[in-house]
Amino acid sequence: MLDKRDFYIGGTWVSPRQGRALEVIDPSTEEACAVISLGGAQDTDAAVAAARGAFEGWMFTPPAERLAAVERIGRAYEARAEDMAQAISLEMGAPIDMARRAQVGAGSGHIADFMAVFRDFHFEFPAPHSPDDLIVLEPVGVAALITPWNWPMNQITLKVIPALLAGCTMVLKPSEIAPLSAMVFAEILDEAGLPPGVFNLVNGDGEGVGTQLSGHEDVDMVSFTGSTRAGRLISRNAAETIKRVHLELGGKGANLVFADADEKAVKRGVLSCFGNSGQSCNAPTRMLVQREIYDAAVETARATAEAMEVAPAAQAGRHMGPVVSQAQFDKIQDLIQKGIDEGARLVAGGLGRPEGLNRGYFVRPTVFADVSNDMTIAREEIFGPVLSILPFNPEEEAEAIANDTVYGLTNYVQSSDTDRRARVARRLRSGMVEMNSRSLGAATPFGGMKQSGTGREGGHWGLEDFLEVKAISGL
Repeated sequence: MLDKRDFYIGGTWVSPRQGRALEVIDPSTEEACAVISLGGAQDTDAAVAAARGAFEGWMFTPPAERLAAVERIGRAYEARAEDMAQAISLEMGAPIDMARRAQVGAGSGHIADFMAVFRDFHFEFPAPHSPDDLIVLEPVGVAALITPWNWPMNQITLKVIPALLAGCTMVLKPSEIAPLSAMVFAEILDEAGLPPGVFNLVNGDGEGVGTQLSGHEDVDMVSFTGSTRAGRLISRNAAETIKRVHLELGGKGANLVFADADEKAVKRGVLSCFGNSGQSCNAPTRMLVQREIYDAAVETARATAEAMEVAPAAQAGRHMGPVVSQAQFDKIQDLIQKGIDEGARLVAGGLGRPEGLNRGYFVRPTVFADVSNDMTIAREEIFGPVLSILPFNPEEEAEAIANDTVYGLTNYVQSSDTDRRARVARRLRSGMVEMNSRSLGAATPFGGMKQSGTGREGGHWGLEDFLEVKAISGL
């Protein structure tokens, strides 16, 4: 079993001041695979003090030197790619080939994208309507970065890399459920030779280190990705010190499938919903299907779900792995039961583990049809491989159903009609809309409306989130 109890503070690995041990569970086996420490207030204070002490020096480091540091990080990240894939697969159950391709690849992509954006980024420029005044973009300060377990490197690189480039110093608190990849990442940053204190890592839970960071008087900004419930708590706690808060929260994406969609649209939608075992905030978990193709779509969804292989994370190939934890497994089971109790028609999957798997947090790929948008499975973010199919007709009904949610992260439109796609996209209340399963490109903004969060990650928007605006006259 791996022993990973130390924290990375002030440029070195240190023993916890108040740590208590926590076992990390392999979701494929339900067995402990590592032990970490959950930090206490003394650990949080030490990490924040290190970041505060390093801030002025890093803030005034020339941008070219900050870029060079991130270039070194990128090279070290690629050299450790297999170590990273193994850590992610072990800690949160991503199938190993998917971990190598998508999970690790997400981090590589964000590092490259931010470097490309940064090369053309301007920190000083004349005021647009007052050329004698100067606009200066300065780093916010010390940033607390609190990241989730479902896409570890995606979220860590979306926060750490722009914070570094902006000139911020930081304390990272990864999810205590899946902390191993973050510790590999800390080793990568150590190898890249950042000045001591610029990057710090303390493991802990939300009630402990998370709360301490979000309320800390020497933390200037909190960037959090996770549940909407936790986002509310962080916002309340951070309000005491009036710090900037960036939130990337939950979603309940609607996938609008019109009768003129291509023949593979439904299958793609099912596979997208079940990707990463359904553990993605932007998963298209509500499939809205035009009535004239509804029955055929339900049958396609059933066949797709039943053909999906579920297997342990270490097994090679394209399959679905476990969900991350016992708590997550139990939540998904409860919501599947709720769907049955509230009258949705179960057409694939259901309660319990898939056949042949009697250990591990494996969930059957599940499809419900004849769902109404007031049912629990259509309202709550399940965060598992559960798809709800709802009929609609006409177009306006689909828009109304899609928007009838507290969330507003990502919606999807499947149609061959260009005018319809443009019309519907502008009426959907979400931060992102994807057309005909075409993913958004590099350096586009990621984030949502309503209770899906505040702020944007990625591209120059991601850099700007870590910057303050200063206006100077008479220069």
